[in-house]
Amino acid sequence: MKPIITAFERSPDGGQGLARDTRVRWAFEEVGQPYNVRLVSFSAMKEPAHKAVHPFGQIPTYEEGDLALFESGAIVFHIAERHRGLLPVEANARARAITWIFAALNTVEPPILDRATTWISERKEPWCEQRLRLADDRIRGRLDDLSARLGNADWLDGEFSAGDLMMVSVLLRLRSSRILDEYPNLSAYVARGEGRPAYQRAFAAQLATNAGKPPA
Repeated sequence: MKPIITAFERSPDGGQGLARDTRVRWAFEEVGQPYNVRLVSFSAMKEPAHKAVHPFGQIPTYEEGDLALFESGAIVFHIAERHRGLLPVEANARARAITWIFAALNTVEPPILDRATTWISERKEPWCEQRLRLADDRIRGRLDDLSARLGNADWLDGEFSAGDLMMVSVLLRLRSSRILDEYPNLSAYVARGEGRPAYQRAFAAQLATNAGKPPA
């Protein structure tokens, strides 16, 4: 039985790879695991049937047999644990890769999401410019450290892992702000992630779902 994930019936980004189901699709593609997708509308996400799987009424979710998961990080971690290709075999390297999953979601992503939320909900307010500057400063603080740690390496800790998958997915959210352009090694890092055949397949799948549909 193929796992089933949920995705937006009409993604807010028009299928440009920023919706969190792309992370899960990418993980499946990296490990060669086929999957099915159930599309849900914004209204359906708030219905009891969907909230029984995702209590906060969001996407993605993951269902396989009697197992139901939510949160993209947890789903990617589950896939990586069950299939070879996203976590190193050696115990310490594996632990470090898992650490980078948490770092992407808990340390790097929050200020990036704060910036996006400010722009979406407060851009007409007189304080928006100041709020954006503060958010940008926080983002640059994280990127300074991340850039220093990555250095000239291709990936965060040896071979590509689920930690890189999650970090690249998070950094992609900075594309419209141009902040990432200030860090050539991080820009190249993201480009390497986007260039992976598995990412290309995941991106194409999400884009195809939204083909011809205007962003919600």
